[in-house]
Amino acid sequence: MKLTKTTLEGVWIIEPAVYGDHRGWFMETYNEDIFSKNGINLKFLQDNHSFSATKGTLRGLHYQLNPKAQSKLVRCTRGAIYDVAVDIRKGSPTYGKWFGVELSADNKKQLLVSKGFAHGFVTLVEDVEVMYKVDELYSPDLDRGISWSDPEIGISWPIDFKPVLSAKDELAPSLKEADLNFVLDI
Repeated sequence: MKLTKTTLEGVWIIEPAVYGDHRGWFMETYNEDIFSKNGINLKFLQDNHSFSATKGTLRGLHYQLNPKAQSKLVRCTRGAIYDVAVDIRKGSPTYGKWFGVELSADNKKQLLVSKGFAHGFVTLVEDVEVMYKVDELYSPDLDRGISWSDPEIGISWPIDFKPVLSAKDELAPSLKEADLNFVLDI
């Protein structure tokens, strides 16, 4: 398993070692020991699984406020997505900056998104499944979002049309107007 830091401190690309033969393949998608040796100490409490039927379905940018903030380990098990993390930690040198990567069933990459980041993805094909682990249970009262199209953030989504959004995501505020309680831990 290869862990690679991104341009945002607290966001990692995880590339599992894949072992294949005439029967198919096998891989570890999470190994607490390897994560811990890289300074990532998480205890995952919940697994989530989403299905999106339509290419261009955009989910996000989502996060939960403290004290129920979530770290997420995201992978695409069917199809392909463009996965994005946005730093929303006040005082961070990368506040408001984003990082994106393609995750697919074929490339088997994962994205680890730490607490203090908003997360979202857009489907690049039809019939996409995404699975992710979180280290805090879902809390509807602390669930928040930021507009996927906030010009202050300026995400370069790899689509040239209006995405398919939930009603909640259509109404999400800009970063400037968002309810945030994250501060960079120094």
